[in-house]
Amino acid sequence: MRFVDLFCGVGGFRQALEPLGHRCVFSSDIDKDACQSYELNYKERPHGDIVEIPAYDVPKHDVLCAGFPCQPFSISGNQDGFEDARGTLLYEILRIAEFHQPAVLFLENVKNYRSHAGGKTLEETLRLLRKANYHVHYKILNASDFGVPQKRERIYFICFRKDLGVQEFSFPSSIEKKISLESILLHEDDPRLSALNLWVERSDLTLKPKLPKEGDNRPLRIGTVGKGGQGERVYSVKGHAITLSAFGGGIGAKTGMYLINDKIRRLHPIECRRLMGFPENFQLHPRPNVCFKQFGNSVVVPVVSHIFKAVEAHLVGTKLSSLIPLSTKPA
Repeated sequence: MRFVDLFCGVGGFRQALEPLGHRCVFSSDIDKDACQSYELNYKERPHGDIVEIPAYDVPKHDVLCAGFPCQPFSISGNQDGFEDARGTLLYEILRIAEFHQPAVLFLENVKNYRSHAGGKTLEETLRLLRKANYHVHYKILNASDFGVPQKRERIYFICFRKDLGVQEFSFPSSIEKKISLESILLHEDDPRLSALNLWVERSDLTLKPKLPKEGDNRPLRIGTVGKGGQGERVYSVKGHAITLSAFGGGIGAKTGMYLINDKIRRLHPIECRRLMGFPENFQLHPRPNVCFKQFGNSVVVPVVSHIFKAVEAHLVGTKLSSLIPLSTKPA
């Protein structure tokens, strides 16, 4: 199937859908650094600000993917929602969807989207998507449940065009897999670690007297620096990483702090790449701080992949069956 990658960032949706046999026909992002990384990895530069692109200039497509900007709805932002200019980017998605009527809309946002403004933001979103001719399904999923050692809860929307007759949809179940943060860390002697100043030395570090010896599929907080506020908490590598963030304050901002080989450090961009499920051959932006922002803004590739496999299964028997890769069809 042909898909478009709106607010594409570094291409998390593309990383998930292309290996399943689908083809990206259009991408768009306003961030110059994201466009640079996207071009570096996919050999094509995304189009610019979607607000300035007429719907007829977007190629015909079967699936519209969009992890639309979350700052207006995130608990770390001011939560202005649709009053914030960035919040209106949902309307850009609707503009293109109403013009092209793709079979599926695949959208992602922060967990807080569900409860923002007492649920009114979600209610309005559902109303607009249904008005645009779609059956809408949504669910909050945690990356920790899909073989990724990062607690990252996001709300996902799967919307089927009404004429396809897909009124029910089952999001994928969690994967029973024990995996810890330490399994994806760079070796302590890796020269790429010493090239960055990731270690944290604080005289006000406080650790719990007993540290975890067994793994768990959740972050395991074991200490603090300073007053222990956000960005000042220390976690065990026996558990999962906290949510990677594009922004945030504190000494452990963006990646969190972890006790690794008796030292406290933040994560390396390579480790962040692994926590988002990107392949090892995915080329990083040359500036580490940009990498942190890009992965903090991205979707988790394995989660998106599992969801879209479920989408494919629900499309079997519809008029789109001939477009679904043979490997996903039932025998």
